Amino acid sequence: MSQQFTGRHFLLIMVAFFGVIVAANLTMAVYANTSWTGFVVRNSYVAGLDFNRKSREHREQVALGWSTTLTGAGGSFRFALADAEGRPVDLKAGTATFRRPVSDAQDTTLALAPASGGALDAPFAIGDGAWIVEIEADAGRDVPWHEIHRIVVKGGAIE
Repeated sequence: MSQQFTGRHFLLIMVAFFGVIVAANLTMAVYANTSWTGFVVRNSYVAGLDFNRKSREHREQVALGWSTTLTGAGGSFRFALADAEGRPVDLKAGTATFRRPVSDAQDTTLALAPASGGALDAPFAIGDGAWIVEIEADAGRDVPWHEIHRIVVKGGAIE
């Protein structure tokens, strides 16, 4: 006796086909809803108002011609500034905020304290991988020194 393809067979195939599609979409929607939100600023209007001021401050900072040194190894993070002639700039205090490029789950802020040679340092225990580090330091100017670096940490050291 040969089996015939009936309406019931067709119905089961269609339910299975669309069931897989709906299950895949629901899975992706749940993962999208429970992962990084994409949230960047609390109020985009206020951030837009600050744009011109921040742009001017950045241009003024670049015009100084100062160079930075960023190191992290052996359990210590160090940030130093040198003026246009290569002399160390005496830094008073600062912060270094480490963020993962795609998540805010491991964000860490280090309080930087004055160290020898005018630099700032702090204990350093950041996990391996890609990071974005945002540094603000008091360099004796009207506005804090501000810069952002994308770094890679491997074996407890910045590469």
